[in-house]
Amino acid sequence: MPGTVQSIERAAAILQVVAGSGGTLGVTDIAAAVGLPKTTAHSLLRTLLAVGFVEQDREGRYALGTGLLRLGASHLDVNELRSRASNWADALASRSGHAVRLAALVEDRVVVVHHVFRPDDSVQVLDVGTTLPAESTALGRVLAAFAPHRSTRGVQDVARAELPAVRAQGWAVECGGFESATGGVAAPVRGSTGLVVAAMGIAGPVDEVCDRRGAARPKLVGMVTEAAHAVSRELGWRG
Repeated sequence: MPGTVQSIERAAAILQVVAGSGGTLGVTDIAAAVGLPKTTAHSLLRTLLAVGFVEQDREGRYALGTGLLRLGASHLDVNELRSRASNWADALASRSGHAVRLAALVEDRVVVVHHVFRPDDSVQVLDVGTTLPAESTALGRVLAAFAPHRSTRGVQDVARAELPAVRAQGWAVECGGFESATGGVAAPVRGSTGLVVAAMGIAGPVDEVCDRRGAARPKLVGMVTEAAHAVSRELGWRG
């Protein structure tokens, strides 16, 4: 049996590190993480940049590129995503007492692909197929933060200053942004390659989701992030 190709192994290792970082690492950090000389890592990153598998921001940090995002998303059908997330979404709605939505980037839009009603007897409207503004919803902010180089029109509207915090903490919050009486918390869902393929979150009365300071209630953050991680594991992510 022929041996493996070292340069491909190294490039794959770099992509795994970049995927796990959420786009927060420069070449020095990447080289250290994969155990390569900086010049070697830089050469591999230049090649990955040229083919669109990574992208670089103005500060020199690397994120996964749109080319790799398309490859990762092409095999993940929305119906599969919904079926893998369904049980966890139901459980999250039951535990939190709030509606649960799963959103994905469909072409250049943030679209709700699954919706679980809040567990009460109130009249509710199904949101599946609804397009959400990226800049004022927790679901949209998560997808914006982890989208390679802000690659969609809606994502470009999100203030750049907000996105590093979302990537660092691994979740986003809205406190009456899109709808004045509604708050939300969302976290990223990753596919088997580590790419963020969707966002899962809860939505409910703003005073139940957020405290008086406009911060998300920690208990809900824990529930949402745990559910999103569980769906990611269902999709094959082992991070």
